[in-house]
Amino acid sequence: MSETINLPKGPRAPRALQGIAFLASRHKTMAHLRRKYGSSYTLNIPIFGRAVVISDPALVKQLFMTSTEVAKNVEPNLGRVLGPGSFFSLEGEAHRRQRKLLVPPFHGKRMRSYEGIIEEETLREAASWPIGTEFETLEPMMRITLNAILRAVFGAEGAEFESLRALLPTMVTNASRLVVLPVPELNLGSRTPWARHAAYRAQFDGIVDTLIAKAKADPNLADRDDVLAIMLQSSYDDGSMMSNNAVADQLLTMLAAGHETTATTMAWAVERLRRHPAILRRLVEEVDAGGSELLQATILELQRHRPVIDLTMRHVAAESMPLGEWVIPKGYNVIVGVSLVHNDEKTFPNAQTFDPDRFIGTAPDSYSWVPFGGGTRRCIGAAFANMEMMVVLRTLLRDFELVPTLEPAERWHSRGVAFAPHKGGRALVRRRARVAERVREAELTG
Repeated sequence: MSETINLPKGPRAPRALQGIAFLASRHKTMAHLRRKYGSSYTLNIPIFGRAVVISDPALVKQLFMTSTEVAKNVEPNLGRVLGPGSFFSLEGEAHRRQRKLLVPPFHGKRMRSYEGIIEEETLREAASWPIGTEFETLEPMMRITLNAILRAVFGAEGAEFESLRALLPTMVTNASRLVVLPVPELNLGSRTPWARHAAYRAQFDGIVDTLIAKAKADPNLADRDDVLAIMLQSSYDDGSMMSNNAVADQLLTMLAAGHETTATTMAWAVERLRRHPAILRRLVEEVDAGGSELLQATILELQRHRPVIDLTMRHVAAESMPLGEWVIPKGYNVIVGVSLVHNDEKTFPNAQTFDPDRFIGTAPDSYSWVPFGGGTRRCIGAAFANMEMMVVLRTLLRDFELVPTLEPAERWHSRGVAFAPHKGGRALVRRRARVAERVREAELTG
């Protein structure tokens, strides 16, 4: 027998009006409702339906530890455009088996082997930056993360690398718009977003099939560090291997989950550091001395202060789900308000202040710092993303002077999946003296 339903209070406005407020300004709406109703409240909005929003770390922990038979992944989700073999599509035992297979490439010695690739791509992109002229960094950061993932994860090079680099930005942008749209029952022609996605996906699968065939024919496959090579040599507990379709789904998932989010965090890094010159100066001094403590703390604080993904969710699949003092009925979604959790003054005093020192000498708690989600659905590439951001920021601080600004902070701007700086994280850079000298010498020797 299910327990007596007990839901937190929430706005009584019509569903459509709640949806308009949520769509127009999600950050402000959610913060306003927290001030009015407390750390838990109920919503009824289009797409997400009836939902309970939580921001108390104790409830976040309870939710993340709840069995997947009671609270599962929400629908619709990215799985509908990433494929049935994607982490977003899999549930229960199938999700566990796939996760177990793919965790090793993103940890330890193998992951550290990707650092050189990321530094190379950072230097390649930064070589074309305008010196002394302000420019947006979001798109350049996108190119860095895309190229790094194609090399480190896909093992792509040559013709396949160029084909994927041309295809994927358009493909991912189109797919992100389809996540919450119904799949049409009738064939509406080749110009619809769904038809375009099918065409993009067929092209993507063809390229991945070529990469798989080349990898399997490579006599040095066992010595390769890219994730594709590791996937092709791994097997499930029963000895079976991943199918080509499953490999393609997971490669696309890794790109979709890590490409835009990491790049956007780095654009926020530029935006924040230009407005905090004392922190910027300390970071440069640390990088020059070969240290990394403040650099790591800065990455953690960026993700707390400017989380790119501000919601993570579960769907109540059981007849009811206890959550603290509440009992939530079947069919409801539970939304973790990431920005609300990160701005809790009890956990993070002076939460509105950008202060990397709060993470010096201490690791963030897994239930009050949640930019990668949590539980069985925590982002599998979290360690890779952290390493990538560390390498990109360290390389840029080492080779460039990032000029501070007195301009107001850039506003949050929704790009559909991620929240980015409204002006793209504008930068003004100069080459540092020793780097400028190397560039002049290279130009003279031609």
